[in-house]
Amino acid sequence: MEQEVMNVDVLVIGTGASGMATAVTAASQGLKVLVVEKEARFGGTTARSGGWLWIPGTRLATEQGITEPPGAAKDYLRHEATTHFDEKRIDAFLENGPKAIDFFTKNTCVQFDMPAVFPDYHAEATGGQPGGRSMVTRPFDGHQLGKRIKQLAPPLPELTVFGMMLGSGPEIKHFMRAFKSPTSFVYVTKRLTKHFIDVIRNGRGMTLTNGNALAGRLAKAGMDLDIPVWLSSPVKKLVVEYDGVSGALVQHEGKSVRVNAARGVVLACGGFPFDVERRKQLFPHAPTGKEHFSPSPETNTGDGLRLAEAVGGRVDGTIPHAAAWVPTSVTTRKDGSKGVMPHFIDRAKPGVIAVTAKGKRFANEGNSYHDFVQSMVAACAGEPEVSAWLVCDHKALRNYGLGCVAPSPLPIGRHLRSGYLKRGASVGELAKAIGVPPAVLETTVRDFNQAAAKGEDPDFGKGSKAYNRYQGDALVQPNPCLAPLEAGPFYAIKLVVGDIGTFAGLVTDEHTRVLNSAGQPIKGLFAVGNDAASVMGGNYPGAGITLGPALTFGYVAGMALAQPPREANAEVKVAIERREPVAVQQRL
Repeated sequence: MEQEVMNVDVLVIGTGASGMATAVTAASQGLKVLVVEKEARFGGTTARSGGWLWIPGTRLATEQGITEPPGAAKDYLRHEATTHFDEKRIDAFLENGPKAIDFFTKNTCVQFDMPAVFPDYHAEATGGQPGGRSMVTRPFDGHQLGKRIKQLAPPLPELTVFGMMLGSGPEIKHFMRAFKSPTSFVYVTKRLTKHFIDVIRNGRGMTLTNGNALAGRLAKAGMDLDIPVWLSSPVKKLVVEYDGVSGALVQHEGKSVRVNAARGVVLACGGFPFDVERRKQLFPHAPTGKEHFSPSPETNTGDGLRLAEAVGGRVDGTIPHAAAWVPTSVTTRKDGSKGVMPHFIDRAKPGVIAVTAKGKRFANEGNSYHDFVQSMVAACAGEPEVSAWLVCDHKALRNYGLGCVAPSPLPIGRHLRSGYLKRGASVGELAKAIGVPPAVLETTVRDFNQAAAKGEDPDFGKGSKAYNRYQGDALVQPNPCLAPLEAGPFYAIKLVVGDIGTFAGLVTDEHTRVLNSAGQPIKGLFAVGNDAASVMGGNYPGAGITLGPALTFGYVAGMALAQPPREANAEVKVAIERREPVAVQQRL
């Protein structure tokens, strides 16, 4: 294959939040940056995400009068990360997170909104806060991307309504109350009308929200800095010389291009949710690597990890939880393909419980998705399959929806016909439909109902935590997460284990440099996002703990790359600029 050569300062591999944050930061400092992406569309996992970022101590919080006790965030992360608390990386995150937010919000179109109250997932723990750390990307007008809007990866279909992305918080509530509140009905009517007009004119909705808005905003920031982005351009291997990484071989438009990167190569390939072999090694619930269902892009196959390992990098396989777990359900789309639906908020709603295949509850359903899956795995120990059933009555289903099943007035027939949604006229009949012992499920529901009628859950404390209550229904009192299951028919959806990003990544230092087995930086090689080991140590402290560090460490990487190169790197740059022939080593 014919080979060409391109010389840049920085090569970024991946177009998710971490990669684009790195690229925008580095380019803003005057560096020549190239971004490459193996997908035909840009945005990666970010484009499918909720678009939330968890960063303590930002200006957005102080502007709302939210202040934290000194050291609270660090204490909270020490509590969360436990055995994998890396003080230097934590300090870098806490110091640079607010700086990153200021940099992007003051210099680019990347903007965020912070709700007055969005509690940490373990707000009751040491250093936990009832709000002020999680922010969501502000909706974005897709028209600002011009023709490139067609290259933006779409949101996850299962998280849309008629293909329309919903914003967080107030917008979701409007849609749930569309036929209960005149104000909500008017809002929803206007929103849907605008969406359908956009689809007719542009082939897709143009009001970008959540992760799609973040991917779009970062892309626009890159466009404003004239950063080239090569799509459908996978990296085949890293180029190693002068005891460091000096570039990569990229397949682009049918040619092999040697991209020389004088300052460094940044891995931002999205982790390994679809690397079956690594899942087999690191996911206890997936002994063959196939017992796992991820809504992430199927092209996230661990490329960045393998590229780094080939030149001496190492993956931290000791993190307690190798991924950000989420309970998922598998649905059949209208075109016959399979979709994976993450269950974020429906579990906390009143009138909803979760049971094992034996028909018994096993967890506080309102806990975070990461915690819920841990309970599900523990409850299924020794069983042939790690799974559960999310069960509700007719009132709860039509009020809140369940998984892919939308609330009233949208029909549920398609989901019943496909088998995604199971139904029974009574609890006993539902138990037979899902293969659960009828007597056990009937007892479970009866016992739950007796306490729920009083707003109590003595077994698991559903509704006892700030995060539970935030995701419940404030109109239901005394406990926004509890109501008896009594209005038949009854319904159930099967839950299996999935993820919204992997945690076990490359070992890096506080400057995002990839470290070798001796703990020394590999010259010229950086890793951000899910290609780097999670700074949270395999736990999930709050909404946005993947994208918050992604943006922050992308900023850190960009600033680090902008520093004058050391002598060895300077020698590489001179050779590159002169286009002198160099010998490529296979490993350090």
